[in-house]
Amino acid sequence: MGKAVVSLKTGLEDPETVTVAMLMAVGAAESGRPTAVFLAKEAVRLALDGVAVGTACEGCPPLTSLFERYATAGGRLFVCPICFNAKQLDAAGLVKGAELAGTVPLWEWIGDEGATTFSY
Repeated sequence: MGKAVVSLKTGLEDPETVTVAMLMAVGAAESGRPTAVFLAKEAVRLALDGVAVGTACEGCPPLTSLFERYATAGGRLFVCPICFNAKQLDAAGLVKGAELAGTVPLWEWIGDEGATTFSY
């Protein structure tokens, strides 16, 4: 099964977009696809413990549940180090499965076989 990459640049300022992106990532990871979420811009904050909380809308799953399911399914969080460091965030607070890894490590992870991508 091919790899999946979800690119997310939006943080809690738009929780519905975060929810949709994570639903796509969870679906891919739980179906057995190797899956990576690339967090950039404001989305890098979501990789910090205690940040991805709340529910975007009535009937939406809680963000904590989506991130937990994603980690349990083996999904990886690639956190843009330039964005993360520009916000002077502390890497010691990264959640399970998150790593400071930019575009080159992401391309190396994708490899020659390519990946299905979604961008939010």
